[in-house]
Amino acid sequence: MVSYLLLGNCLQGHFVKLDYYDLLASTCRDSYFEFVKHFWHTIVKDPLVCNWHIKYLCDTIQEAMERVFRGENSPHDLLVNISPGTSKSTLFSVMLVPWAWTRMPHLRMIGASYTDALALDLSGKSRQIVESPLYQKTFPNIRLSKDTNSKSHWANTYNGDRYAVAVGGSVTGMHAHVIVIDDPINPREVRSKADLETAKNWCKETISSRKVNKDLTPTFVVMQRLHQDDPSTLYIERGEAAVRHICLPGEITPAVKPISLQDYYQNGLFDPVRLSRPTLDRMQVELGQFGYSGQILQDPIPLGGGMFKPERINIVEYPPGVDSFTKIVRYYDKSATKNGGDYTVGVKMGLHKDGSYWILDIIRGQWASDERERQIVACAHRDGKSVRIGIEREPGSSGIDSVKDSVKRLAGFRVYPNLASGKKELRADTFSVQVNAGNVYMVKGAYNNPYLEELAYFPNGKHDDQVDASSGAFSMLDKQRTRLGIL
Repeated sequence: MVSYLLLGNCLQGHFVKLDYYDLLASTCRDSYFEFVKHFWHTIVKDPLVCNWHIKYLCDTIQEAMERVFRGENSPHDLLVNISPGTSKSTLFSVMLVPWAWTRMPHLRMIGASYTDALALDLSGKSRQIVESPLYQKTFPNIRLSKDTNSKSHWANTYNGDRYAVAVGGSVTGMHAHVIVIDDPINPREVRSKADLETAKNWCKETISSRKVNKDLTPTFVVMQRLHQDDPSTLYIERGEAAVRHICLPGEITPAVKPISLQDYYQNGLFDPVRLSRPTLDRMQVELGQFGYSGQILQDPIPLGGGMFKPERINIVEYPPGVDSFTKIVRYYDKSATKNGGDYTVGVKMGLHKDGSYWILDIIRGQWASDERERQIVACAHRDGKSVRIGIEREPGSSGIDSVKDSVKRLAGFRVYPNLASGKKELRADTFSVQVNAGNVYMVKGAYNNPYLEELAYFPNGKHDDQVDASSGAFSMLDKQRTRLGIL
């Protein structure tokens, strides 16, 4: 690396020798975006994928921070809803303090995330930048205090502080020039109303009071949407005058905000490199309808009308022995759509001698007709002849022919065609009563999450095949329950 640059007018013989690090320091002080580009490698080994949103968010952050540096009132807080894996934490939680200290060494920041571990990790990476050889050569005046140097609280010799806390944790004694709330909710806890309320109350009543000056200190909230009642709602409801809202879904939708940012989307994609169409398709499968709509599209959709309370299903590692059941059935809701559309679903359910219902297994796939029938026959042989088979028959001649074909292929097994009639909600009603009463158990397996999600959305979800098959299986078992007089 060249240590010095010679600038000047050669004809006049005037030269100015500039240290490379002085020039770098000047460039990075003036631009947060330049700081991010030059110091990226101090904490991230992979090259910077500089999608358009990186500069946009850097400029937005700098605009707010310039007022902090000048000691001017902050006209609004900032809410950014953006997909995971887009460097949001690097921009808001990791690089902000090292850059801000180059302009305002005594600045204090509180960084909050949904767990101590995450908050400490982000804080540690931020400190790593300040301790890097590049930073120390470029900004030699910024030195860390030896007396205050832990991941949860570290400081410099100008009394600038960086605090790390968990949402819901204590912030007693902390006051900040800028507050960053980065992912205040754990995606795994989004269905818990208590956890949602705890996070919102902490944001509203606790962290909001930890400002050096209530008029000067901005709050930056950056998060993926997880629920219609997540902490984002708290800030959105304050109105545009109080909170600047930026919304960047993974693919173009009406939720993009400001709407002018739609012009930056390429072929409908927010980031065609990190969030390509194949990547988004895979995430849609992994996250499910609810997760994808919130975390990627930033537009969480409501759960179903409360018909099912899937959190009351008891998930167990292993089922009881076969002798514990009075009857076991496998009920099919058939479809013939390969790689798209509805699913063929077979729910295996048992009626326990104690009157409880057990979901023992589920097969589910988007198969063409021949493959579907092969899957059903193979499953019947795995289950054994003691398991009775129910098959939903669609109205019309095609439905009759489909059932006849299945019955023929399942020769030797007890097969019971069933003509589904009435609304799906009515057919699912009696099963939902058992679910909501906590009288349904489910054996742990890969099928659990898609099943629970479908129940949660029913009847408003994209798919209802598993609910239909469960209703059919329950109906077969309920007749047995009535015959045996189980109460």
